[in-house]
Amino acid sequence: MKKIKIALLALSVLVGSCQSADKQPCTQTAVDTKAPLEESTALKRYIEGNKISAKADTRGFYYSIQKAGSGNKPTICDNVTVNYTGTLTNGKVFDSGEGISFGLNQLILGWQEGIPLVAPGGTITLYLPPSLAYGSQEQNDIPANSILVFKIDLVGIN
Repeated sequence: MKKIKIALLALSVLVGSCQSADKQPCTQTAVDTKAPLEESTALKRYIEGNKISAKADTRGFYYSIQKAGSGNKPTICDNVTVNYTGTLTNGKVFDSGEGISFGLNQLILGWQEGIPLVAPGGTITLYLPPSLAYGSQEQNDIPANSILVFKIDLVGIN
């Protein structure tokens, strides 16, 4: 009986320490990575060549806000729930999802920088140069060094 009480006490201490570790405050700062000039120039040519109405961000990507949403905008420390579609510049869809939740700090740099431009209920289209997306790494149906387009609905901040 004494061994069971000791085992239960040890288990409760272990579980309690894991829970407190999960509640540590986030100390990450906002992302401010800039794309190299050659990537920004190629993306600008794509935007202008296709007569896309989008704003240039100083970090080297472009965006278009279809709906701003309301409430607080997410920070790098937040978990977000999104609906999204990712396409190549030729229009081929390479990924999509609905009601998907992520830690914002776990996503590609372009999403970390772009999603906080809208609040929950908002919709944004991000035009990302390779260094803010998957860079020189081929990812499934995404060729290396691809400019990517993401339409993202920010469903909520969890």
